[in-house]
Amino acid sequence: CRSCSIGKCHWGRERVRWLYQRYLKNYLRCVAGVDRSVGTLLGWLDAHPDVKANTLVVYASDQGFFLGEHGFYDKRWMDEECLRMPLLVSWPGHVDAGRKIPQLTQNIDFAPTFLELAGVPIPTGLHGKSLVPLLEGKQVAWRDAIYYHYYESQATHRVPAMYGVRTERYKLVRYYEPQWNAYELFDLQNDPDELRNLADDPAHATVRRELEKRLVQL
Repeated sequence: CRSCSIGKCHWGRERVRWLYQRYLKNYLRCVAGVDRSVGTLLGWLDAHPDVKANTLVVYASDQGFFLGEHGFYDKRWMDEECLRMPLLVSWPGHVDAGRKIPQLTQNIDFAPTFLELAGVPIPTGLHGKSLVPLLEGKQVAWRDAIYYHYYESQATHRVPAMYGVRTERYKLVRYYEPQWNAYELFDLQNDPDELRNLADDPAHATVRRELEKRLVQL
């Protein structure tokens, strides 16, 4: 962890190393269990081709997860490791296999997608958009940015409150509490690991102003 790297960890390096290994092993055990369960479900569908032909399979999560990146574990931050969420869709004969959808999708898009596929009218006022046109490979107008907000800084995990905007290339994060009053700006194209904060870089002042406006809009 970050404390150990500067020699200030009261637990000691060996204990932290043991805890980290235990954490990763438990995580991988969980993943292996999920994998077996998904395999059982897909095996049942293969054995019932009439059902499989009319079944959309969606594998997703509510967030990504840190496994030591940036010295963190768990989630809640706006770093790519936990901001990005797994989303795999399979529907042979309807969705082309192996195709990656580059647009900025969100889990708020699930409900309108499932409603449209089921032939049910989509209620007005939903925040999300149906993914059906993207799954069909159509060129449609789509969102150019997504909004994120974490506000439970005084809860158990003590992650600072933040909100931010992510576009295809850039990410702006605003930590808005008095004790953590700061900005982060990352160029995901040139710095995919988010190691260089450009918030105070004069060369990116225009980008920051534009993202601040977009954040307010969202």
